[in-house]
Amino acid sequence: QVQLVESGGGLVQAGGSLRLSCAASESKIFRINTMGWYRQAPGKQRELVAAITSGGTTNYADNVKGRFTISRDNPKNTGYLQMNSLKPEDTAVYYCNLRSDSLPKGPYFGSWGQGTQVTVSS
Repeated sequence: QVQLVESGGGLVQAGGSLRLSCAASESKIFRINTMGWYRQAPGKQRELVAAITSGGTTNYADNVKGRFTISRDNPKNTGYLQMNSLKPEDTAVYYCNLRSDSLPKGPYFGSWGQGTQVTVSS
């Protein structure tokens, strides 16, 4: 499996911004698959926040549309999540992972890392 390392989290006030990064250890698998950002808040299930296909098509969870932007830099094997207008309910550990473009609910190709903690204070 591809190793994935998330970074960029932190403590921010409501209305603030953060930019998360996801670095992949293997370039080909990263480049040809969909990269997704997920989050898990205490006591809740992990949920998909945003995803970007190998071709650059994006989709977002309804509760982050207009506030979050997902992107990827394939030559750097890195993906990003720009988060603006943050709300306390965005507080969670954020993870990234890879799935096939053609099987969006198929198996993950990356190992789940430690994630990066995002805490939004009111």
